[in-house]
Amino acid sequence: MRYATITDRLAELGGAKWAVHNAARDRSATGAQIIELTIGEPDIPVDPALIDACEASMRRGRTHYSNGRGEDGLIGALVDKYKSCWPGIAPENVLCFPGTQTALYTVITALVDAGQGVLVGDPYYATYAGIIRASDGVLQPVPLGIENGFIMQPDDLRAAITKDSRVLLLNTPHNPSGALLDHATLVELGEIACEHDLWIVCDEVYEDLIFDGSFASPLAIDALQDRTIVVSSISKTFAATGFRSGWAVGPAELCTKVLPISETILFGNQPFIADATEVALRGNFDTAARMRRSYAARVDLIATELSGCTALKPGKVSGGMFAMIDVSETGLTGEEFAWALLDQKAVAVMPGASFGENAKNLIRVALTVPDDDLREAIKRIRAFAEAQS
Repeated sequence: MRYATITDRLAELGGAKWAVHNAARDRSATGAQIIELTIGEPDIPVDPALIDACEASMRRGRTHYSNGRGEDGLIGALVDKYKSCWPGIAPENVLCFPGTQTALYTVITALVDAGQGVLVGDPYYATYAGIIRASDGVLQPVPLGIENGFIMQPDDLRAAITKDSRVLLLNTPHNPSGALLDHATLVELGEIACEHDLWIVCDEVYEDLIFDGSFASPLAIDALQDRTIVVSSISKTFAATGFRSGWAVGPAELCTKVLPISETILFGNQPFIADATEVALRGNFDTAARMRRSYAARVDLIATELSGCTALKPGKVSGGMFAMIDVSETGLTGEEFAWALLDQKAVAVMPGASFGENAKNLIRVALTVPDDDLREAIKRIRAFAEAQS
């Protein structure tokens, strides 16, 4: 039988990147005691008030069709959220989606045709490659080095731009590395985007999980507002990954162009989820603060446990839920290291190659497990690494 070419373009870009994680889950299901450091699932529960808000909304009858742009209450909450960095924002600048992933997919589909380029820092979040390739776009990697704290360097961006480049896709704080782009760097990168007439799409889902530095957004830079689209969700800030509630904020004309694509795919989110999201955005919840404290302490824990270990080099982490570790001194790639670690030490980590060619000698570890489990896992990782040399 015949299939559309998208099935070939995405064949290796879905679950295949999570092979180590899936293998660890399979082994756990048969009784193996695996310490899992693979995915960013917060280790604290969603606040009960958000569950109550969902239930109350459903009992009020908010279970019917929505509209393509989003519920008025949620749109209003998002306008209020972003007014501090973009005073001129209006409802026409907002689109609601079931999660950041859907927002990214739809926005990139609106901006990139076949053969056109999306500039992305490498390493990058694993699903970015699929989002870009779905529209037959080309991922144009910009190297992010551990020696620079995984911060995109302006000269590296300039070197990666071609005549086919259309979009600069940023992620701050950054997954997988935890790097944070400051205001000055965003200004520099934004000037280059203006020179080459690039859209800027910025994934800010970890905005409230910063423990070293201050958050900055290209949306707050006046010269960039007509070319910037910010995407985010409540998944991380509110430990509500399963709610699938996200949004895109950008120029009104872009939102008008994107809306029919969104309506073709979705035609609206669930009103009761939108109501809970509004409660989250307008409320005073301590979920993110609790996670920030935990993750900052866990970064310090990793540094302590790896102190003096010449076989492993942890990267700087300023926010988010993950840390990257360079394993090249062991003589193994990140992929080889991850599989052998799972087999020999019952610890599951993500191989860096899942996040791009530039991360092939790295592994990613999640900060979302209890301290004792993380400490034991890092001890095992260190023992395994030192046994290789």
